[in-house]
Amino acid sequence: MKRKIYEKLLDWKLNNKGKTALLIDGARRVGKSYIVEEFAKENYKSYIFIDFNKAPDEIKNLFNYYLDDLDTLFMYLTNYYNVDLYEHESLIIFDEVQLYPRARSAIKCLVEDGRYDYIETGSLMSIKENVKDILIPSEERHIDMHPMDFEEFLWALGNDNIMNLIKKCYEEKKPLGQAMHRKVMDYFRQYMIVGGMPQAVQEYVNTKNFNKVDEVKRDILDLYREDVGKHAKGYNLKVEAIFDEIPSQLQKHEKKFKLSSISKEARYREYEDALFWLKDAMIINPCFNTTEPNIGLKLNSDNTTLKCYMADTGLLISHSFDEKGIVTEEIYKKILFDKLEFNEGMIIENMVAQILTSSGHKLYFYSNPSREDNASRMEIDFLIAKSKISNRHNISPIEVKSSKNYTLTSLKKFMTKYKEQLYIPYVIHTGDFKEENGITYLPIYMAYFL
Repeated sequence: MKRKIYEKLLDWKLNNKGKTALLIDGARRVGKSYIVEEFAKENYKSYIFIDFNKAPDEIKNLFNYYLDDLDTLFMYLTNYYNVDLYEHESLIIFDEVQLYPRARSAIKCLVEDGRYDYIETGSLMSIKENVKDILIPSEERHIDMHPMDFEEFLWALGNDNIMNLIKKCYEEKKPLGQAMHRKVMDYFRQYMIVGGMPQAVQEYVNTKNFNKVDEVKRDILDLYREDVGKHAKGYNLKVEAIFDEIPSQLQKHEKKFKLSSISKEARYREYEDALFWLKDAMIINPCFNTTEPNIGLKLNSDNTTLKCYMADTGLLISHSFDEKGIVTEEIYKKILFDKLEFNEGMIIENMVAQILTSSGHKLYFYSNPSREDNASRMEIDFLIAKSKISNRHNISPIEVKSSKNYTLTSLKKFMTKYKEQLYIPYVIHTGDFKEENGITYLPIYMAYFL
């Protein structure tokens, strides 16, 4: 399936010319290995694919014994994999490199040697166990790979044109119109149900059967649980507790993650490593409270107050409706026909978090529970900053609304209290585009262009 990251791979090959290795970080089953191997087939004379999940010790030991004799190292690789290597025309892929950090450390001298190109793929690239006792090579260029976005989902369904129309309407600040908006939302609800994990999308393309798609998603969730048991050593129970608690926390009106729901005695410092593990595995998208909405959202971030969104909304749905191990066809019908009332806010807000993350935004929200000052008491779902910062008017508050009838009390308070920092206030909803009273109302499928 066509992925946008492919263009980044091409750009790296053409412009770096072997001066750096490329490290692709992403969740398990997000499609890293597939896209890299397809890229290798189409852009190199030959390639060697080393999967460190399966590589024998005799291959791993090459990186211990022969880094000062690269001729011998390459000779062993070409013979073991039965692949000829050509200077400046071959690619060597280190797949799941986090499982053998010594190979990642070797990138420094391999890149300096300059004979071949190198791409690494992996997840959990920053946790202590995977960087212990190694020198992180400065010769790495690091990019993240996220689940398939809405446009990639449309490409998989054979629709290459709708997103161009959406972008045109966004740029011209006009609605799609009732008929086209309804059509796009039909596609978008399918996307929310299926999610962006390539295996789930492929199953949907092949069968159009949501129950079969759900089986694929549950297999991925089971794989994540296995990874927790294998790799979150020492705090695996805390990781599991947070992971299992995500749906119930997101169902609440105030979606801040409360550790007290896991244990009355739980403290952030005790669960910090577990949260970082889930973030580094790219299973969750954490969203932190910023205590003062101005230029430095990160500088004013309170890391102990956060929301935990799932990195893939399709997985969240399967994770949420888990009482009997299946998502009933009835629930999928309600989502598809916009009849799911109780959980829809959770799903739509998680999708916005997913969209903002894949578009390169760090996630922040603003919460002020003041009981003394009503004008200051507000809750804003997301805050984003302009790409080019100026002296004033840098911050856009975003409110996410899933129902047709809603109020904007907090957003209007924010617009009054922080008018010096206010850029464009947005409401992301399931309706069409409009501008009204200084607020821009975006249909959720336009959020990609923020």
